[in-house]
Amino acid sequence: MKIFGNGERGCKKAPEAWFSGDAWMDAVVEPGGLSRLQALYVTYAPGARTAWHTHPVRQVLHVTSGTGWIQLEGEPAKRIRSGDVVVIEANENHWHGADATHTMVHLAMQESDETGKNVVWGRHVTAEEYIAAG
Repeated sequence: MKIFGNGERGCKKAPEAWFSGDAWMDAVVEPGGLSRLQALYVTYAPGARTAWHTHPVRQVLHVTSGTGWIQLEGEPAKRIRSGDVVVIEANENHWHGADATHTMVHLAMQESDETGKNVVWGRHVTAEEYIAAG
C-alpha cells in the first residue's frame, strides 16, 4: 500500500492542444502494473472545455461541483451538474466542459486499451459549437 499526499500527485495546467480556456488536471491514479485505470479531477474555468475526443474503452465522469455541458457528435449538448454521473461508451466522439458563467469539476475515469491508449484527441470545439450548447 502507498498513500499519495495531495502535494505528491501534482495538479497541472491542461494542455492547450486538448483544451480551450483554462483547465487543470489533478491525477488521482495512473495506469500501472496490471491496472489500466486512470482517474483525474479536471477543473474548468467558466467557458473552458475539452476538444472533441473519443476513448477506446468507455469513460465515466462524476461531476463533483459546478455546471457544464457535454455533447456527443450529432446530438444536442446536455447540461451536467454537481452529482451527475455520465457514461460515455467506447469510441463516442464527444466534448465536455464548464458553462459560460460557472466553474465545473469532474472526476474522469477511463481505462487504457491493450496498447496503452486511453484517449484519441480530435479538433477543438469551435466558439459557434460552444455557444450553440447554451
